[in-house]
Amino acid sequence: MTKALQPITMNLPVGSIDAYIQRAHQVPMLSEAEEHDLAVRFAEHNDLDAARTLVMSHLRFVVRIARGYSGYGLNQADLIQEGSIGLMKAVKRFDPHYGVRLASFAVHWIKAEIHEFIIKNWRIVKIATTKAQRKLFFNLRNAKKRLGWFTKDEVEGVAEDLGVTTADVLHMEARLNAQDASFDPVWATNDEEAYAPAHYLEDKRANPEQHALQDDWSDQSRDKLYDALAQLDERSQDILQARWLGESKATLHELAAKYSVSAERIRQLEQNAMKKLKQAIQTEL
Repeated sequence: MTKALQPITMNLPVGSIDAYIQRAHQVPMLSEAEEHDLAVRFAEHNDLDAARTLVMSHLRFVVRIARGYSGYGLNQADLIQEGSIGLMKAVKRFDPHYGVRLASFAVHWIKAEIHEFIIKNWRIVKIATTKAQRKLFFNLRNAKKRLGWFTKDEVEGVAEDLGVTTADVLHMEARLNAQDASFDPVWATNDEEAYAPAHYLEDKRANPEQHALQDDWSDQSRDKLYDALAQLDERSQDILQARWLGESKATLHELAAKYSVSAERIRQLEQNAMKKLKQAIQTEL
């Protein structure tokens, strides 16, 4: 009988990501039996304390996964927050009777939430790719009080306030106002497919000339192989057929028993037949 666990009531700090991570690693890990008992209590009795304990004990797992996405230029606290949402979704859907640990099940949900967050914020990352551009990006957003483009005086004022050139301001403003174009086809309101950049790429999959050349080359290669094979003696043909061209590959010992010779002799006959076959094919080229 598994000892009933007391619900974890330790509060995690807010405002400091380092303190949050440190406290998350202090939450005790669960044994397999403890995890199963808590999951059953939540799945069958909707025990929210059990669910909370499951979530808290796996926060260190979320932190480790979120750190793997630090190269995207997004705030680590946001990544951990999105991963924690994925963990809660995993706990809600976790079936303790499947015989897998929650960490193995939850990794999909944690990564799915983080991926969704990165995709939604990817355009901002592309707009501000350098440290200077990121600084200009956030300051320019704060300076922009209305929709529409800056006037000449406004551009000069922002440039003077931020200590950059007017060209930098205009360039960043253009990037902020640019709309991402869908690469894949989109559907118009009149049920007709609208044009997208994907339409302008050459599709080389359905090239009749290439298919015809490929088929001709395959047919010619096959004909040359069988013509060269016909020039060999009957025993050499049988050995190559059994060793390389049949549905199941015969062993040297099987052929040795068939021809009442040693396996080494069959290997020599095979090598000689392969050399003659290669020479015959090269002569026809």
